Amino acid sequence: MDLDQRYMDQALRLAARAVGRTRPNPVVGCIIVANKKVVGRGFHPKAGEPHAEVFALRDAGEMASGATAYVTLEPCSHTGRTPPCADALIKSGISRVVVAMTDPNPKVSGRGIKKLQAAGIEVKVGVRQVEAQALNRPFIIWIDKGRPMLTLKMASSLDGKTATKTGESQWITCPEARLRVQNMRSRHDLVMVGIGTVLADDPRLNSRIAGGRDPIRLVVDSNLRIPDGATIFESSKSAPLWIATLKKNSQERMKELTRRGVLLIQCRETSAGKVDLVDMMEQLGRLEITSVLSEAGGILSDALLQASVVDRLALFLAPKLIGGQDAPGLLKGAGIEKLAQAEKIAGLTVTMVGSDLLLEGAIL
Repeated sequence: MDLDQRYMDQALRLAARAVGRTRPNPVVGCIIVANKKVVGRGFHPKAGEPHAEVFALRDAGEMASGATAYVTLEPCSHTGRTPPCADALIKSGISRVVVAMTDPNPKVSGRGIKKLQAAGIEVKVGVRQVEAQALNRPFIIWIDKGRPMLTLKMASSLDGKTATKTGESQWITCPEARLRVQNMRSRHDLVMVGIGTVLADDPRLNSRIAGGRDPIRLVVDSNLRIPDGATIFESSKSAPLWIATLKKNSQERMKELTRRGVLLIQCRETSAGKVDLVDMMEQLGRLEITSVLSEAGGILSDALLQASVVDRLALFLAPKLIGGQDAPGLLKGAGIEKLAQAEKIAGLTVTMVGSDLLLEGAIL
């Protein structure tokens, strides 16, 4: 491993500290190296705060002059909520900048690099690019598709059952797997379920781990059947509750929920009288949501796949066999007719989480 890769790895680890906390901005890490010694470190903590380069330059002080900056994303060249980072690097006297990936936004991509080069700074691009792109996959999808990245989290026994024939489902997975889900919630902007899950399980959908962050909680509820006493109304003091619903519902009921602090996302209606999930995801994109974790049941999970809005799969498999043709499975709906229609998973990884298996990959 060469030095550029080694130093970029450090910058990537810094960037990863803020995953789930920077929306709608990407996560970015930066280190400043002078005479083979790290003299400055920084990462972007959240939107509105200084960018990674600014924190690293402050940390390095005068030692930044003549040094090399390692940045996980192309330094910005425009004024947004904060001044351009390219200008800050130029002003500091940095002599070389190593960039992992260019900005995915086609309107600005390459401009920060050109600005640095025009100022006489040597720029190297593409060091640990694959890793940087993986870290910022939600931001890339949000820029490219105008909607958040959606991860479909599901859990079942080895034979694909999510509950027994009597409906008992807690707990199929082991404690370590449930803790992993708490971490996943903390790393996403929003966690989503359907009204069926609320009625059956009365979930909290918060992150109950040390240092965790509660995501926005979203219930897909076409007909506003959510009970007034549902736990989800009070399960977080820091994150709001949103409901995706239809415009045709009772105005009085919608006003009542709004008075309780709920944001109602009024969506187009499908021919089946349900929330149009493509419209919902586009609206979430306009609300600057970049990552969604779905913990929905079989009906909504299947509908999300049918709507082609799922980007990644996270499937927990418990070493149990439940059996029974009346026991529910992972996906409901009509199903496919031919194997060629099956959803395909790319880049599949398998990880042991306690006694369970976690299968993760991209939906093609």
